[in-house]
Amino acid sequence: MTPPTSRTWSRRGHTPVIRVRGRSQRLFSIAALTCYKPGERSRLIFRPKRHVDHKRGGRRSFTRTDCRDLLTDAHQQLGAPMVLIWDNLNVHLDARLRAFTDARDWITSIQLPSYSPDLNPVEDIWSLVRRSGQCNTAFTDPDHLIRVLRRRLHEIQYRPELIDGCLAATRLTLTTSRPQPQ
Repeated sequence: MTPPTSRTWSRRGHTPVIRVRGRSQRLFSIAALTCYKPGERSRLIFRPKRHVDHKRGGRRSFTRTDCRDLLTDAHQQLGAPMVLIWDNLNVHLDARLRAFTDARDWITSIQLPSYSPDLNPVEDIWSLVRRSGQCNTAFTDPDHLIRVLRRRLHEIQYRPELIDGCLAATRLTLTTSRPQPQ
């Protein structure tokens, strides 16, 4: 994985060069959900996946079944209905995954418009991870990378104000669709 660079320095007149070994082989994927409920602590639920068969032409991303399992686990953990806001990742557009979400009365699914990462709170989570967990780091091996990613995501899990800030950055608000008694 090529590390992002936040700041670097060098002697005056010398261009800083950051050496990186190898190329990205896409060994890991991470899926995440930010969960908000009025009056309760915001949550971050994530699942990393290591792609062990990446060199043999295997799939290098989350599959429909991985997303299905994440949604089922999140529902069990939250114990409440979910309003799911999808971005336009190809697996989110899969007809079989759509059929799964449509068949569950505890999932309401909303599709974001194309090219709208500013409406997705999870994009800000990835930004937080990149800025604090990956900047100026040359990972020694894949296990080092996954340890750093897990540690940073766990830190974010225990700071609900960061998760709330990611929602605030989208300028979306929590509202209820249920009619209020009069």
